[in-house]
Amino acid sequence: MTPAAIASRPRSAPPAAACDAHSHVFGPFDRFPPLRPSTYALPDASPRVHAAVRETLGVSRGVLVQPAPYANDPSALLGALTGSSGALKGVAVATNDVSDATLEQWRAAGIVGLRFTEMRTPGGNRYPGSVGFDALELLAPRLRALGMHAQLWAAAATFARTLPALARLGVPLVLDHMAMPDAARGVDDPAFVAILELFREVPIWIKLVVCRVSKRPPDYPDAQPFHDACVAAAPDRCLWGSDWPYVRMEPAPDAGHLLDLFYEWTPDARVRHSILVDNPERLYGFGGTG
Repeated sequence: MTPAAIASRPRSAPPAAACDAHSHVFGPFDRFPPLRPSTYALPDASPRVHAAVRETLGVSRGVLVQPAPYANDPSALLGALTGSSGALKGVAVATNDVSDATLEQWRAAGIVGLRFTEMRTPGGNRYPGSVGFDALELLAPRLRALGMHAQLWAAAATFARTLPALARLGVPLVLDHMAMPDAARGVDDPAFVAILELFREVPIWIKLVVCRVSKRPPDYPDAQPFHDACVAAAPDRCLWGSDWPYVRMEPAPDAGHLLDLFYEWTPDARVRHSILVDNPERLYGFGGTG
């Protein structure tokens, strides 16, 4: 186990009810050990540490995404949600044989979506514990019935090829990490252009999580054109996320600096409020019944 990344306090205080729409918790490991061998060092990122990071950022709400080492067992995620007094929502992982009763219990506990992954490890293999897009096609009717969304992680070229069919499933789609464009190809890359065209027209959401797109930390200038293009295309369906605690990233980003960059790159206060507060409230159901 390694220490989780420390966040600095951002220069500008986020508005009340701001949301970090993409982060993770691990453990406590004495209660919630991983189910699968991890491809990275497990961080000390318990709900207690996560809450301290959110307090430093000034972000009162958060969305926790199931890490691959927990596979399709969301016990650690559910533990964090239970102790959050409604401040957190969750995105879990499930295979197509999950029961209706289990999905209903998860939904009632604050799990609002399922994650499907087509990204591969540096060796080209599927991350242990992840579930592919084929499972989404089978689970879509049940997600629709429960009002849950599908969170997708894939390379931009994979998204450009698969999104038209996935969008027809009638489930809101949330794309991780700005749809994982290739920074070297720029915003005119045909794959990214195709994603933006769909983003403008259908109920797709994009997470403005920049650190896994860029090769140029700590200011990530090669990611800004993609950020700006997403915000220009559909600001009412953009979400901001930190990706804390930054597994497989050396050096680890600073979540406070990432929030500062978001403010610099998004100068319109109304758009910032929409992305930080209104959009996650609408998608995830904060302040509502689920």
